[in-house]
Amino acid sequence: MKARDQILEAAYDLFSRQGVKAVGIESILERSGVARMTLYRHFRSKDDLVFEFLKQREQRWAHDWLFAEAKARATTGQARLLALFDVFDEWFQRKDFEGCPFVSILVETADKRHAPEPSPIYRECADALRRVRGGLEEFAVEAGIKDPVGFAQKWQILMKGSIIAATEGDLGAAKRAQEMGALVLAHAIAG
Repeated sequence: MKARDQILEAAYDLFSRQGVKAVGIESILERSGVARMTLYRHFRSKDDLVFEFLKQREQRWAHDWLFAEAKARATTGQARLLALFDVFDEWFQRKDFEGCPFVSILVETADKRHAPEPSPIYRECADALRRVRGGLEEFAVEAGIKDPVGFAQKWQILMKGSIIAATEGDLGAAKRAQEMGALVLAHAIAG
């Protein structure tokens, strides 16, 4: 494995499980086994590494796993939307369930009292969640929902809420969110 990949894999695992603020460069160096100069040759700063982590997390988690799983389990937009919570339910039961780094980083980096402009990392997390919402909009269009943008916003609230509830220890959160989602979906389809 190349040094850059070693660094990214170490950072991905640490940031996913411990958060961005809690993980220092020393931990990444120790986990990756690379020298400090090697890390800085590939990434000018910890923020550069965080940005790369966020890109990878969006691709791996949302596209390669979550949406791919929903598509593999169901053939219609309605069924795919509900299948997202089946995927979540299995995720929530895993011992390595780590919650949502996007939400965690938003909370970690939000400081609206002192900063007139959100940080670049905060903006990138918000943009990643917006792009995930775009995938939900596609499923909503497939389901024949007249307002796919508004629907996707509601659906993402259910998704984020279930992740936070699972992080708090509610391992049945995905099934409860799926029940609520079925009502939201029926209402949206009835139009």
